[in-house]
Amino acid sequence: MHDAPPSPLATEAEPLSHGLKQRHLTMLGLGGVIGAGLFVGSGAGIVLAGPGIVVSYLLAGALAMLVMRMLGEMSAAMPASGAFSVHAERALGRWAGFTVGWLYWFLLVVVLAVEATGAATIANGWVPGVPQWTWVLIFMVVFTVANLAAVRNFGEFEFWFAALKVGAIVLFLALGTLAVLGLLPDTEPVGLANLTGQGGFLPNGWEGVVAGVLAVVFAFGGLEVVTIAAAESDDPAHAVGRAVRSAVWRILLFYVGSMLVIVTVLPWTAMEPGRSPYVAVLDAIGVPGAGQIMNIVVFVALLSALNANLYGSSRMVFSLAERGEAPTGLLRVSGGGVPRRAVFASVAFGFVSVLLNLKWPDTVFLYMLNAVGAVLLFVWGLIAVSELRLRPRIEREAPERLTLRMWGFPWLTWVALAGIVAVLVLMLGDEAARPQVLWSAGATALVLLVAGLRELRDMRSSRA
Repeated sequence: MHDAPPSPLATEAEPLSHGLKQRHLTMLGLGGVIGAGLFVGSGAGIVLAGPGIVVSYLLAGALAMLVMRMLGEMSAAMPASGAFSVHAERALGRWAGFTVGWLYWFLLVVVLAVEATGAATIANGWVPGVPQWTWVLIFMVVFTVANLAAVRNFGEFEFWFAALKVGAIVLFLALGTLAVLGLLPDTEPVGLANLTGQGGFLPNGWEGVVAGVLAVVFAFGGLEVVTIAAAESDDPAHAVGRAVRSAVWRILLFYVGSMLVIVTVLPWTAMEPGRSPYVAVLDAIGVPGAGQIMNIVVFVALLSALNANLYGSSRMVFSLAERGEAPTGLLRVSGGGVPRRAVFASVAFGFVSVLLNLKWPDTVFLYMLNAVGAVLLFVWGLIAVSELRLRPRIEREAPERLTLRMWGFPWLTWVALAGIVAVLVLMLGDEAARPQVLWSAGATALVLLVAGLRELRDMRSSRA
């Protein structure tokens, strides 16, 4: 296999547009990670950990913050539309960039199907006369058109989608805090009874906290897209640094703050998997139409994630094509700087995923979903390894580019890497999560095999 390039700092001008503003990137960093996993899926974590879910989110959030700090450091020093795929190639060689790029692309286009189907299910509940598949088609067409237009259109879509999600969480935190203090009409101060009752703060012990981490860690996926988008801003190095700094702290506040409000207002035993704990709290404090309000928020969150994933997947496959790791036909860029063929390639596979989800949700699509279930952790692991390799080289060759530095390097990088490995080991020990690790490992091995065969082919060609 090829050795890593001698210098990680050689960069070329991207042919893509530079239409994203700082406000787009900042809100993308905040909103890209706030989705149905928080608004609905967090209920399952509370059932496992009780009030200890706050600790679960702190641990998972701290891991995500460390990964994003590493990624922000490299992206500020070496902005590229392929972000961590480009960094992995510069740090470890072509095989690494090829592997992480294609795995991440596959992850996005498969998850895209879940988001489109989930949004279509909600819309079908509102308008039963329109079949679910029609809603899926409408969403896919709308966001394909949005991504084919100038990148600033994508930025505006995501800005307002994210603003609604962030606004909903801020309002929830405000109402929940008032309810805890007994400052809402017809309410009494809650106190700490729900945190210390029903088995105490850790009713299922530290095992429950660990199970909660496994349930919520993937909710932090999506932050990576901001480093991909930064390459299409006016000042990528400055923009990605500001976006990462603001996003990680605020998201941790939103996630941990929300969980603290939920388990303080209501007994954790009142939570039901599959039912939004946000709806339960809003119902308890007397907000009329709480269920429909949260349905609207989840609907917007799903469409926002669909839009962001389509964008991220198209830019990732475009970056792979730039480096000769994907068909060169995907390099065609419109006059407005949009990689339209890359968008079509991503949405085409997205359509296939949606059809598989609608037709065989419990068989074929379930296997695909399992195959990407742990990919996010593999990507995070490669980000950490890449930062360990690239940071000393950047310090030697261009220290002025380190405008955003990883805290406590290299010790905290090693801590994050150990945390990622620990989560994977815990998943292997969990009967429900084990298939995701095994299938994802199989998918990774397959991509690595293809990468290795390509390297051998190139070596033989160079000798001929």
